[in-house]
Amino acid sequence: MIRDSFSPLSASPLKPGARLAQSAPSARRVRLDARATEVMTDLDVVPAATIGPERSIDEANAQMIQRGVRLLIVLDGELVIVGLLTATDLLGEKPMRFLTERGVKRAEVRVADIMTPASQIEALSMQEVTHAQVGHIVASLKESGRQHALVAEPGGRRVRGIFSATQIARQLGVQLQTTEVAKTFAEIEAALLH
Repeated sequence: MIRDSFSPLSASPLKPGARLAQSAPSARRVRLDARATEVMTDLDVVPAATIGPERSIDEANAQMIQRGVRLLIVLDGELVIVGLLTATDLLGEKPMRFLTERGVKRAEVRVADIMTPASQIEALSMQEVTHAQVGHIVASLKESGRQHALVAEPGGRRVRGIFSATQIARQLGVQLQTTEVAKTFAEIEAALLH
């Protein structure tokens, strides 16, 4: 089992006012003992998929489809990270709950209404990631129950990278049948044992 072989990395709160490092994840096949940076989307090389908090959730969904991503980083007008929006946020119960609670139409729901605010975002340390293996990242994602993990440079004021369970599975050569985290990691483990 992955959990027995690799320990999760520690995560800490993203600092208020954190900014995004700006600059296609590698498709190179990897193994669990490969360097973690082999499966990280390096934001010094690849521009992040971003959106403003005032945009509609339908615009966010269209942008995810266009970019082929399942995570948008929400930036304010000064390019400060104010939140994260995932495909699960868009396609799950959050929009419906918001519609019901507020009595609004879907077209009126904004990214800010359903995103995870920056105050609740944790990031892995780039210092730890540079010494970690892919298995450590898989264990970290599994423990957090998330599909994505941000990577921050020392001090937590600049996001340098993103890990995606889907991208890791692709590079490990595992086919995913679902976006559910628990099943995703069960599939990764099962495929790697064969």
